[in-house]
Amino acid sequence: MKRRLLPVLPLLLALHAALAGATEVGSYYTAWSAEDGFRLKQFDQSGAAARFTYLNYSFGNVYKMDDGSFRCDSGRDVKEAGDGTGMRSTLDYARRHSSAESVDGSADAAGQPLAGNFNQLRQLKQKHPKLKVMIALGGYQWSRYFSDASATAARRQTLVASCIDTYILGNLTPLDGHGGKGAAAGMFDGIDIDWEYPGVPLMAYNSVSPKDKRNFTLLLAEFRKQLDALGKRQNKRYYLTAALNSGQQTTDATEPERYARSLDWVNLMTYDFHGAWNKQGPADFHSNLFSDPASPDPTHPSVDRGVTRMIKAGIPAHKIVIGVPFYARGWSGVGAANNGLYQSATGPATGFEEGAERYSAIVKSAAPVFRHPVTRQLWTYQDNTFWSYDDPAAIAEKVAYLRQRGLGGIMSWSLDQDDAAFSLSKAMSAVPGAK
Repeated sequence: MKRRLLPVLPLLLALHAALAGATEVGSYYTAWSAEDGFRLKQFDQSGAAARFTYLNYSFGNVYKMDDGSFRCDSGRDVKEAGDGTGMRSTLDYARRHSSAESVDGSADAAGQPLAGNFNQLRQLKQKHPKLKVMIALGGYQWSRYFSDASATAARRQTLVASCIDTYILGNLTPLDGHGGKGAAAGMFDGIDIDWEYPGVPLMAYNSVSPKDKRNFTLLLAEFRKQLDALGKRQNKRYYLTAALNSGQQTTDATEPERYARSLDWVNLMTYDFHGAWNKQGPADFHSNLFSDPASPDPTHPSVDRGVTRMIKAGIPAHKIVIGVPFYARGWSGVGAANNGLYQSATGPATGFEEGAERYSAIVKSAAPVFRHPVTRQLWTYQDNTFWSYDDPAAIAEKVAYLRQRGLGGIMSWSLDQDDAAFSLSKAMSAVPGAK
């Protein structure tokens, strides 16, 4: 009898860990999606919102002020010009939604303190009181000043205090008749740090230092300290999370075991393993669950490898939330052998941006669909164009995987790229214990 039970014991323990508490199901909700016609009302009416546990609003920026300090700020409306200093405050809290657009059917009025996306998030929270909303700071374009802002204890304290003042206490700079002291108070339940990346700058304009490794840990500890102090005064729990790349280089550039102590969970960006930034390919998967030994990439990235790497680095499994993409990555001019898989290319496929397309568009394609038996990723190939992406079935396999490994949950980038039925969101939210 014991011999029969022992082989399944690790699986049972992992499953118990996964179901012991509420599994997190979340997504990033982008400010600019409002310009493309996306409304949270659609998400709510689909039924998917009722099973989500959190949304991360993207993004808040960190600025260098005239006095040399680094702070969160509001009241700026500057389109990103390629230098990492943009902000879309009008979309955040000053754009007025009509009754037809709003979650609860009420139109924003002139002079009300909170309008824009922030008010829609507030309405969504009122309908779903268990939903947590976090402000995500940084991102791939707005991580310019994180390194400088984290360089000393005084700078870290100033930055953290300013972010709490702006987003948690909700003190928004007046803009077009909206905002003001406490305008967004109670709106955000926490902060997500999306520094891309400590010690490994994603953009050429980002500040970077060899001391980022330690300073990232110290920055998160300062956020935890100040959020906990505020929460104690208010008798409220504030959440702190971080978006992390799952690659070896970025992992080695930080201190996972140390910084994990400050975090409620990590949003692991287990996607973008390959893309048309390598214009000649080869065409490969960008969010595959498992690695294929036949892939020409010698690093063989995958969700499974990223998760295993983070656990070995010291992040508890229950704090790891894996990421899924609501978009495809692809190439054009791809050779026909193997239905395009692992073949060379001539450039990026055409999509909403170079080499990327929303799931809502990909799912309408008539191109043949193939599913890889090892990686569990699917791809399409037609007219020398290759796309790799996740569908509901692929996400269901990732849900089963996170349960088996006792992980903390699943999240996506980004909410607006799902189809009209929110098929991917619903597949994610099928996690037992989600809500």
